[in-house]
Amino acid sequence: MSRQVRPVVALYERIADAVHDGTYPPGSTLPSEPRLAAELGVSRPALREALLLLQEDGLLTVRRGVGRTVNAHPPRRGFEHIQPLEEQLSAGAPLRVRGLLRAVEEPTDFTTQHLLAPARAELRFWESVLHGEGLAAALSHEWAAPDDVLERAHPAFGQALREVLRDARDAERTSMLAVLAGASRGFSLTAHSGVTATLLGQRRGAQLDRPADTPAVLITQVVRAGDVPVMAAKHMLPTGAPALPVLQSN
Repeated sequence: MSRQVRPVVALYERIADAVHDGTYPPGSTLPSEPRLAAELGVSRPALREALLLLQEDGLLTVRRGVGRTVNAHPPRRGFEHIQPLEEQLSAGAPLRVRGLLRAVEEPTDFTTQHLLAPARAELRFWESVLHGEGLAAALSHEWAAPDDVLERAHPAFGQALREVLRDARDAERTSMLAVLAGASRGFSLTAHSGVTATLLGQRRGAQLDRPADTPAVLITQVVRAGDVPVMAAKHMLPTGAPALPVLQSN
């Protein structure tokens, strides 16, 4: 899929990554605008716009006489709530889930990386479109870890998936993340995610009834039970989708 990312968005990501990987640690002061622009090889107007966005998102603070400093507790980027996307995106009533595919598939590069799945593993894969007021709001791809992994790390999740799949109509009206959230009382879960600007492309555009060149946000998410990844997902939100808060405090 062809991707085009606005220079300011890409610059925002570069600086945010530098904050989170410790290049600019909490409490540190960023170089001056001229110096930082030279170091990053970008124009000062583009840098200034990216810095303003970083300030709005809580990563940076401007201190008179000091400059821009990295906040002591910068918020994590990404969709960190372990809550179904259809609820996160709703302003009131949750969006409706329409299942496009409920299948078992072999690992992809994405699931091998994030679920640590061996080459011949069998993974449950769900593809869904989320609808609200007649408009397709998001496309979700969700994968569960192999059954043997779930049996050891989160057996209630594996059992809940099997129970939902016994009724095709129920399975087509719920997301995997909703199943996970409902089965996780008593389980300590953590989530980590990333946010990327992209374009829908032909196939996703057709599924969401939007032009292929529609700008979109791609959210990747991995949920762990303890240290074991039990679910991974990709959520595609096109322009015009309901707002999703993507900055959550630790």
